[in-house]
Amino acid sequence: MARKPGKKYQAALKQVEAKEYSLDQAVPLLQKIKFAKFDETVEVHMRLGVDPKHADQMVRGTVVMPNGLGKSKKVLVIASGDKLREATEAGADFVGGDDMVNKIQSEGWTDYDAVIATPDMMRSVGKLGKVLGPRGLMPNPKTGTVTTDVAKAVQEVKAGKVEFRVDKTGIIHAPVGKLSFTPVKLIENATSLITAVIKAKPSVAKGKYVKSATLCSTMSPGIPIDVADMTAKEAAANA
Repeated sequence: MARKPGKKYQAALKQVEAKEYSLDQAVPLLQKIKFAKFDETVEVHMRLGVDPKHADQMVRGTVVMPNGLGKSKKVLVIASGDKLREATEAGADFVGGDDMVNKIQSEGWTDYDAVIATPDMMRSVGKLGKVLGPRGLMPNPKTGTVTTDVAKAVQEVKAGKVEFRVDKTGIIHAPVGKLSFTPVKLIENATSLITAVIKAKPSVAKGKYVKSATLCSTMSPGIPIDVADMTAKEAAANA
């Protein structure tokens, strides 16, 4: 049986009107209706007009948040030779080769937020699909996490690089910062994410691409946001 929302949640929900807000309106409202005692993560959820069952309609990509995410990610680099030193100097939290692969295989170890691997290590890393895949941690060339430039990859993740990927229901969920950020920083981050998702529109996608978008924090109700203006600007830029 579904749990009934608490009084604080219901009070917050009453302050959200049944309309679409601009980001300039939605961010201050989200900060106003907060009721949790911790610094909540702010997220954007976008329902897309694509069918993820078809490979040519898969929407995925990465974007570096201009203002970071308010939390430094733990990065594991699986590499060999000089790339191990490069990764360490770039600030990777865990660095190794087959020893790291063995640790993950034998212990199911997942105490990290991102995995970067060099191409020569992918034969070994490929064995970790069952552990890393379901957690969205499997290195992939499309997201820049299989690369010979490990230093750049580590620095981007540490700076607030976000990977987005449409789920099987056609929705993208992605963090854009902390509720304690200034409104300007949250608006800039959310705009960067939404613009990146719009740019990643598959050429075969027909009809309305962004069906709806919502801004919310960990505990808050969602606030519908209007992305039509951003979509129009992106379309004009590509015309």
